[in-house]
Amino acid sequence: MSLSVYLTMQVDTGGPEPRTFELFDGYVTNNLKDMAKAANIYLHIWRPAEKNVTTAADLIEPFTRGLHQLKSQPKYFKEFNPPNGWGTYEGFVKFVEDYLTSCRENPKALVSANG
Repeated sequence: MSLSVYLTMQVDTGGPEPRTFELFDGYVTNNLKDMAKAANIYLHIWRPAEKNVTTAADLIEPFTRGLHQLKSQPKYFKEFNPPNGWGTYEGFVKFVEDYLTSCRENPKALVSANG
């Protein structure tokens, strides 16, 4: 199983309803939950509403800290690689980097997670 995360923006294009544009979509395997928990970003990724995260701006600081932790202790975090091989430290770091970059580029975007 995997988690899908999205950054979206609603825009009034003049029609009867605002139009939703997807600015970022990312996917991460649920096998990496323990790694995310160890980096203190699990709830921000998997359950953003529980952290009162609504916009991308809300994720910038926790993702910056979490990414720093991940990169400063690779040996520790690689211990959380799932034994079945579905998900890796390297893949998770790239996912967080990409998500953080999009958050910085689109701080007013709405955050959602499904999975």
